[in-house]
Amino acid sequence: MKKSIIFLLLFSFSTALFSQETASTFDEKLAKSLQADDYGMKQYVFCLLKTGSNTNATKEETQKLFEGHMNNINRLAKEGKLVVAGPFMKNDKNYRGIYIFNASSLEEAKTFVATDPAVQSKLLEAELTLWYGSAALQETLKIHYKVAKIKM
Repeated sequence: MKKSIIFLLLFSFSTALFSQETASTFDEKLAKSLQADDYGMKQYVFCLLKTGSNTNATKEETQKLFEGHMNNINRLAKEGKLVVAGPFMKNDKNYRGIYIFNASSLEEAKTFVATDPAVQSKLLEAELTLWYGSAALQETLKIHYKVAKIKM
Protein backbone atom coordinates (compact mmCIF):
# COMPACT_ATOMS: atom_id res chain seq x y z
CA MET A 1 0.00 0.00 0.00
CA LYS A 2 2.81 2.38 0.95
CA LYS A 3 4.55 1.73 -2.41
CA SER A 4 1.39 2.41 -4.39
CA ILE A 5 0.83 5.73 -2.57
CA ILE A 6 4.40 6.79 -3.28
CA PHE A 7 3.98 5.75 -6.92
CA LEU A 8 0.75 7.74 -7.22
CA LEU A 9 2.36 10.82 -5.70
CA LEU A 10 5.37 10.58 -8.01
CA PHE A 11 3.15 9.95 -11.03
CA SER A 12 0.90 12.91 -10.18
CA PHE A 13 3.89 15.18 -9.60
CA SER A 14 5.59 14.22 -12.87
CA THR A 15 2.33 14.56 -14.82
CA ALA A 16 1.83 18.05 -13.40
CA LEU A 17 5.36 19.05 -14.39
CA PHE A 18 5.08 17.82 -17.95
CA SER A 19 1.62 19.22 -18.55
CA GLN A 20 2.59 22.81 -17.74
CA GLU A 21 3.19 25.02 -20.73
CA THR A 22 6.58 26.64 -20.96
CA ALA A 23 6.76 30.39 -21.42
CA SER A 24 7.41 31.51 -24.97
CA THR A 25 10.94 32.70 -25.60
CA PHE A 26 10.19 34.13 -29.05
CA ASP A 27 12.55 36.99 -29.90
CA GLU A 28 10.96 38.97 -32.72
CA LYS A 29 14.01 41.16 -33.28
CA LEU A 30 16.33 38.16 -33.61
CA ALA A 31 13.86 36.32 -35.85
CA LYS A 32 13.67 39.30 -38.20
CA SER A 33 17.46 39.75 -38.24
CA LEU A 34 17.84 36.08 -39.27
CA GLN A 35 15.01 36.31 -41.84
CA ALA A 36 13.09 33.57 -40.03
CA ASP A 37 9.57 32.66 -41.05
CA ASP A 38 6.84 31.99 -38.50
CA TYR A 39 8.32 28.53 -37.84
CA GLY A 40 11.80 29.94 -37.17
CA MET A 41 12.99 28.48 -40.48
CA LYS A 42 14.37 29.84 -43.73
CA GLN A 43 15.63 28.70 -47.10
CA TYR A 44 19.30 27.93 -47.66
CA VAL A 45 21.26 26.21 -50.41
CA PHE A 46 22.81 22.85 -49.50
CA CYS A 47 25.97 21.96 -51.41
CA LEU A 48 27.35 18.44 -51.56
CA LEU A 49 31.03 18.42 -52.49
CA LYS A 50 32.22 15.32 -54.32
CA THR A 51 35.53 14.19 -55.74
CA GLY A 52 35.99 16.01 -59.04
CA SER A 53 37.28 14.88 -62.42
CA ASN A 54 40.80 16.33 -61.98
CA THR A 55 42.91 13.36 -60.96
CA ASN A 56 46.16 14.66 -62.46
CA ALA A 57 47.03 17.43 -60.00
CA THR A 58 50.37 17.02 -58.27
CA LYS A 59 50.60 16.81 -54.50
CA GLU A 60 51.95 20.37 -54.40
CA GLU A 61 49.15 21.70 -56.64
CA THR A 62 46.54 19.90 -54.57
CA GLN A 63 47.96 21.33 -51.35
CA LYS A 64 47.96 24.87 -52.76
CA LEU A 65 44.40 24.49 -54.09
CA PHE A 66 43.13 23.22 -50.75
CA GLU A 67 44.82 26.10 -48.92
CA GLY A 68 42.84 28.38 -51.24
CA HIS A 69 39.74 26.27 -50.57
CA MET A 70 40.11 26.83 -46.80
CA ASN A 71 40.80 30.55 -47.25
CA ASN A 72 37.69 30.80 -49.40
CA ILE A 73 35.60 29.00 -46.77
CA ASN A 74 36.79 31.43 -44.08
CA ARG A 75 36.09 34.45 -46.29
CA LEU A 76 32.58 33.30 -47.19
CA ALA A 77 31.84 32.56 -43.52
CA LYS A 78 33.04 36.02 -42.42
CA GLU A 79 30.84 37.58 -45.10
CA GLY A 80 27.80 35.66 -43.79
CA LYS A 81 27.40 33.75 -47.06
CA LEU A 82 28.47 30.38 -45.67
CA VAL A 83 26.65 29.09 -42.62
CA VAL A 84 28.14 25.61 -42.24
CA ALA A 85 31.02 23.77 -43.89
CA GLY A 86 32.81 20.59 -43.12
CA PRO A 87 34.42 17.48 -44.53
CA PHE A 88 33.01 13.98 -44.59
CA MET A 89 34.97 11.14 -43.14
CA LYS A 90 36.34 8.61 -45.61
CA ASN A 91 33.47 6.96 -47.51
CA ASP A 92 32.82 4.90 -50.63
CA LYS A 93 30.56 7.48 -52.30
CA ASN A 94 33.25 10.07 -53.16
CA TYR A 95 31.53 12.57 -50.85
CA ARG A 96 34.11 15.08 -49.66
CA GLY A 97 32.19 17.71 -47.71
CA ILE A 98 29.24 20.05 -47.43
CA TYR A 99 28.46 23.72 -47.55
CA ILE A 100 25.24 25.30 -46.38
CA PHE A 101 24.98 28.68 -48.03
CA ASN A 102 22.96 31.61 -46.77
CA ALA A 103 21.57 32.11 -50.26
CA SER A 104 18.04 32.57 -51.54
CA SER A 105 18.61 30.88 -54.90
CA LEU A 106 20.73 28.27 -56.64
CA GLU A 107 22.10 30.98 -58.92
CA GLU A 108 23.36 33.03 -55.98
CA ALA A 109 25.00 29.95 -54.42
CA LYS A 110 26.67 29.11 -57.75
CA THR A 111 28.48 32.45 -57.56
CA PHE A 112 29.80 31.48 -54.11
CA VAL A 113 30.94 28.03 -55.30
CA ALA A 114 32.65 29.61 -58.30
CA THR A 115 35.12 31.34 -55.95
CA ASP A 116 36.44 28.01 -54.58
CA PRO A 117 39.85 27.15 -56.10
CA ALA A 118 39.30 23.41 -55.54
CA VAL A 119 36.03 23.57 -57.49
CA GLN A 120 37.54 25.81 -60.19
CA SER A 121 40.33 23.28 -60.73
CA LYS A 122 37.84 20.37 -60.72
CA LEU A 123 39.43 18.71 -57.68
CA LEU A 124 35.94 19.01 -56.21
CA GLU A 125 32.54 19.02 -57.85
CA ALA A 126 29.61 20.87 -56.29
CA GLU A 127 26.01 19.67 -56.33
CA LEU A 128 23.48 22.27 -55.17
CA THR A 129 19.91 21.99 -53.93
CA LEU A 130 17.51 24.23 -52.03
CA TRP A 131 17.18 23.35 -48.35
CA TYR A 132 14.82 24.49 -45.58
CA GLY A 133 16.32 24.66 -42.09
CA SER A 134 16.40 26.58 -38.84
CA ALA A 135 17.18 30.27 -39.25
CA ALA A 136 19.20 29.96 -36.02
CA LEU A 137 21.77 27.92 -37.93
CA GLN A 138 23.30 31.25 -38.94
CA GLU A 139 24.40 31.74 -35.33
CA THR A 140 26.55 28.58 -35.34
CA LEU A 141 29.85 30.31 -36.11
CA LYS A 142 29.50 32.68 -33.16
CA ILE A 143 29.24 29.67 -30.89
CA HIS A 144 31.91 27.68 -32.75
CA TYR A 145 34.57 30.28 -32.04
CA LYS A 146 33.80 29.91 -28.33
CA VAL A 147 34.39 26.14 -28.33
CA ALA A 148 37.37 25.86 -30.71
CA LYS A 149 40.78 25.89 -29.05
CA ILE A 150 42.59 25.94 -32.41
CA LYS A 151 41.58 28.18 -35.30
CA MET A 152 41.37 26.45 -38.67
